[in-house]
Amino acid sequence: MLPITGYTDKLSIRPGGALEVKVSSQSALPYHVQLTRVTCADPNPAGPGWKETRIDSAINTSYPSRVQPYHLGSYMLVDAVNAPPPITPTLTLDALVYPTNPTRGIQGIIDTGPLSIFINELGYLCSELDHTTVFKLTDFGPLSERHWYRVLCSYDGTKGLLSLACTRVGTHSNHLMKQQEFQCPLTNTLPEIHKISVACLLQSKPYAFFNGKIEAPTIQSKALSFDAAKAAEPFETKTDIFARWDFSLGIQSDVTTDIGPNQLHGSLHNVPTRAVKSSAWSGQEMCWRHAPNEYAAIHFHDDDAGDFGWETDFVLDIPNNFECGFYSINLTNDAGKDAIPFYVCAPRGIRKADICVIIPTFTYIVYGNYVRFDYGEAWEQRASDWNAYPHSPGAHPDYGLSTYNHHSDESGVAYSSRFRPLLNLRPGYLIFPHDTGSGLRHVQADTHLLAWLEDCGYAYDIMTDEELHLEGVASIQNYPVVLTGTHPEYHTAESWQAFSDYKDLGGRLCYLGGNGFYWRIAVHPETPGILEIRRAESGIRVWASEPGEYYNAFDGQYGGLWTRNGRPPQQLVGVGFTSQGDFVGSYYRKNADADNPRASWMFKDIHDDILGDFGLSGGGAAGFEVDRAEPRFGTPANALIVASSEGHSDFFMAVPEEMMTPLANLANAPMDELIRSDMVFFETPSGGAVFSVGSITFCGSLPHNNFKNNISTLLRNVIDRFVNPDPFDYPLA
Repeated sequence: MLPITGYTDKLSIRPGGALEVKVSSQSALPYHVQLTRVTCADPNPAGPGWKETRIDSAINTSYPSRVQPYHLGSYMLVDAVNAPPPITPTLTLDALVYPTNPTRGIQGIIDTGPLSIFINELGYLCSELDHTTVFKLTDFGPLSERHWYRVLCSYDGTKGLLSLACTRVGTHSNHLMKQQEFQCPLTNTLPEIHKISVACLLQSKPYAFFNGKIEAPTIQSKALSFDAAKAAEPFETKTDIFARWDFSLGIQSDVTTDIGPNQLHGSLHNVPTRAVKSSAWSGQEMCWRHAPNEYAAIHFHDDDAGDFGWETDFVLDIPNNFECGFYSINLTNDAGKDAIPFYVCAPRGIRKADICVIIPTFTYIVYGNYVRFDYGEAWEQRASDWNAYPHSPGAHPDYGLSTYNHHSDESGVAYSSRFRPLLNLRPGYLIFPHDTGSGLRHVQADTHLLAWLEDCGYAYDIMTDEELHLEGVASIQNYPVVLTGTHPEYHTAESWQAFSDYKDLGGRLCYLGGNGFYWRIAVHPETPGILEIRRAESGIRVWASEPGEYYNAFDGQYGGLWTRNGRPPQQLVGVGFTSQGDFVGSYYRKNADADNPRASWMFKDIHDDILGDFGLSGGGAAGFEVDRAEPRFGTPANALIVASSEGHSDFFMAVPEEMMTPLANLANAPMDELIRSDMVFFETPSGGAVFSVGSITFCGSLPHNNFKNNISTLLRNVIDRFVNPDPFDYPLA
């Protein structure tokens, strides 16, 4: 664990609200807190520098240290204290299981306390009686990964017998059930069952987490004989049911439903994956809402991370006159330091500036704690040389993974939570250690825009994706100008619609990034700080959702690309993701449309044809992930392409969703024409306008030469015109 770290209960807050701060400090001595406002989070000494201003606050004091424990691994827990105990010392545990990493240590399936069933480190089915004696089913052999099995443990204390049974299930399986009986002590009583766990074992705390799917875990208060188990279809016996959980019910929830007489409903911890195929999946239905019985399983992982559930150490009350901005709660103890980021938005219904910057916190969370392949000595050296944020998720995967990582069983991470320390959201955090510039993305790269606004003297308000998701267009409709960050990639239906409504109502929208509005996500209905992504049907991605698992569990809607949901980014901002390469920026060259009177005003005081051949992000304004205009995907007919990038390296590749064959693409264009960033302007029928740059590295060019450069001049011209209330004339065809 880090010497000191923490998180807040929210990433964004309005004046008048209260922020709960949760800290874990390894020291025996008190730790100290200092609140700061961050205007630039780039530690590169060749740039503006890491700039933060101390803020007077009641929280700026010392607090007693304490260690706040947590664990990774998902499971189901049931409180069974009020359930009637079995009358006789007989019990049967029954479940369908689909192990995905069966030799990764001991893994619990069901634990009642008196009796448990699990697989051992070699993948054999085992049982433990009263936490003392272990029995192993050796006749069946170790379980194979990614196959369905029915497992059963039957205990009869009056006969002194325990039996273990297992069979392979599935359409093409002819495996017979194997069963072994073991002698055990005679008894006339069964210890009381206080708690029941599924997908882990229990002692003082959960441990031995299962990797894979579990379906229909059942507890019967009698010893089910081997012959009866063979004769009956799985789970058809309804007599003597102590508990039976139907995971096809409440798929959107963290509650599991016991359909037995005792109603021992369970709670899920650390967000295991729901809406996954069960043993009954036929392949005839792809949406779990239409055939929930075919999605009656839950996929558990030993490295799932949800809400860490830390206690609150102190509360930061945000005064009503608090300035919008990016803030940091800096923590220091005798062994180290950390910084907890958050954003202060404008008061609800009150506009304090003409400009509103939308901070893409949904994208930040989706990338939260991304353990990157290139973490290593070079990263550590640059962090040290620049006095940057010193901790990387690559060195601390114990704080949970990003949706850009794989679980230990190689399945993709579909959920990400902000209720845990997110190390790559810290001010001063580095991404690319080999970049000739700063090598920043996300939180830190977006402060290039904030620093530019402050250097230019622009007043601005802040909103985040979460306000747009919860409040819709009402949160931004009064602003003359709305700016995005560098990479607003992930959106819910609500946040996407808020942008669309703002544009349709006459707003002026500046899309200042690349690869934006790309993936559709869902928000947990009970815990809004947890997000879900299903990486369905193509797109640049580090893992792919299983066939039949393209629909979100949280909202039941089809996931994947917004383009596959009928909303290509070109419809919203005129450009859409077209190519990705290494973290290198090229430049734009002005096109003939730059001289069109409808757009020529944006090039006032700019005499160069080449724009942005410089910058802190890859050395140029057009790079890494770039977007282009494409009429067939929705770029408006009146859009002007005022500049386009060129000179990209051979490493840049077209996005896979546009590729039909290695030689053909949806645009029916030469491949090299797909690899470009288009700078686009168009007016809307309601008197508004859209300006899009189509590049992640664009804002990295703003600080160049002390903010005096042609990219800075261009953006200033655009914002000054967009703030001007005079309507834009919508050109008629």
